[in-house]
Amino acid sequence: MKPTTEILNKLQENSRKNNDEIFTRLYRYLLRTDIYYIAYKHLYTNNGAGTKGVNEDTADGFSEEYVNKIIKALKNGTYQPKPVRRTYIKKSNGKMRPLGLPTFTDKLIQEVIRMILEAVYEPIFSNYSHGFRRGRSCHTALTQLKKEFIGARWFVEGDIKGCFDNINHKVLIQTLNKKIKDVRLLQLIQKFLKSGYMENWKYNSTYSGCPQGGILSPILANIYLNELDKFVEKLKISFDKRTPYKTTPEYNAIQRKRANLSKKINRRSEGAEREIFIEEYKKLTKEMYKTPAKLCDDKKIKYVRYADDFLIAVNGCKKDCEWIKSQLTEFISQELKMELSQEKTLITHSSNYARFLGYDIRVRRDQQVKPWKNVKQRTMNNTVELLIPFSDKIEKFLFSNNIVKQRKDNGKIEPCKRNTLLRLSDLEIVSTYDAELRGICNYYSLASNYRNLNYFSYLMEYSCLKTLATKHRTKISKIYDKFRTGAKRWGIPYETKSGKKVKHLTKFNEIKKENFIDEIPREIVIYASSKTTLEARLKAKSCELCGSTDSKKYEVHHINKVKNLKGKELWEQVMIAKRRKTMVVCYECHKKIHNGF
Repeated sequence: MKPTTEILNKLQENSRKNNDEIFTRLYRYLLRTDIYYIAYKHLYTNNGAGTKGVNEDTADGFSEEYVNKIIKALKNGTYQPKPVRRTYIKKSNGKMRPLGLPTFTDKLIQEVIRMILEAVYEPIFSNYSHGFRRGRSCHTALTQLKKEFIGARWFVEGDIKGCFDNINHKVLIQTLNKKIKDVRLLQLIQKFLKSGYMENWKYNSTYSGCPQGGILSPILANIYLNELDKFVEKLKISFDKRTPYKTTPEYNAIQRKRANLSKKINRRSEGAEREIFIEEYKKLTKEMYKTPAKLCDDKKIKYVRYADDFLIAVNGCKKDCEWIKSQLTEFISQELKMELSQEKTLITHSSNYARFLGYDIRVRRDQQVKPWKNVKQRTMNNTVELLIPFSDKIEKFLFSNNIVKQRKDNGKIEPCKRNTLLRLSDLEIVSTYDAELRGICNYYSLASNYRNLNYFSYLMEYSCLKTLATKHRTKISKIYDKFRTGAKRWGIPYETKSGKKVKHLTKFNEIKKENFIDEIPREIVIYASSKTTLEARLKAKSCELCGSTDSKKYEVHHINKVKNLKGKELWEQVMIAKRRKTMVVCYECHKKIHNGF
């Protein structure tokens, strides 16, 4: 039997070659065992694999019987998804974001559906969509923006009210039905959408939205918002108007004056009159470099979207932006059955800052002339500048995590100790600070004012030193001397199997700036064999703990992190030695692991 991954790869190729192709009979791929082993392989490594939904079902206990039971329920149509468990996480603005946590069985089936939908839809997604897609990220969206928004006059910042919570189920199914003519698959997706949620032990029905936290939610949101991408592309075709290159009247007038002065200078011999003409010529040249050359009367739209956040660059007037905003409002309301926030959908002149994906974005108006390829040009003029919003993002992060405090005498900020980290080891304290520092520096590595993070790096380092000094009840200088590793460097030594190492706090200028290139997401991996490593281990019917080969049932024992194992029990020692989060064991050993030997 041909591996399902090869079939999905063929589906993806067909979708790429023929964007209008209709797909049928996709439900049958949900009834193949090999795809569940691949789905499990995608899921068990995640931290959420051990997180419980409304029941005790987790990645632990996966087996052949487990898969066969799922396939049997799907085949006879009796499978019914469980409600998700509602929980909340805090957003950056202080509000709470609702998350829906499915059971692991539901996650596994959702992952299989996601793989099928990705094979069908990934090739037809817009090139301007960057959210929740392989090979794409916030950085690819910002890189594309930086290249394509050159010379923009206006920005339209898009904001859809509660996008994930307000996705209309009927519109979503109709959108899926345009490309997929498989009633059983669409009915199963609708079951997941209508499965409801449990909050405070009370069941609540769901009438709209995709719960954030589910495996299917990101790709379903992309399929839904792909309709918006297609609408903006149609809007672009009708709006764009290319005009021949023309210079401005002011620029032409200066050029004529310079040409006349050049003739006068050439006709004069050396003398005071000629020097006066030369000085006047130089003044006109300086004035010419400050005067706009191109008459920017062409109209153009550029667009980029990450999840439900989008930004449109407009070459035109403010009335054009208002027309575009009205068109978007009407489409989102009438076709997507959602609401475009009129307060947050801002029209901003490109010389001012627009906010997108945590960056401040503007188009430079810089008349500075620099030599480039043997000619003088205004190299920075009309280019896109990405900036770090320090007060809104960096300072907010520092204060919210108690890394700095404000002095009462002069209002300046200074690093302080973090009491919440005092219970951790020295290595864990430094690792925590280093992860936070690297995360922020990596994310803002595209910013023009990246070097300003030098002060942020300083505050992080001295807050870390103050935390260590408080923990050891000593001075910062003594901590620095104790852990000194060289000139102006210090770090925490620790032992590994390969020898002694030192954990340093990364400097901001040591963060490597990667070249983020937009690329077509890689195709589904074709495995040489239909059996994954995990499937082969289960098929071997041999307990990796006791060696038994005559058990009636073999299951996967799963843990979240190998480093959390203490090595007291035999099964812990085996998993530590193999450096694996999974171990195939017989039913008897699995029972003993959970109940204690």
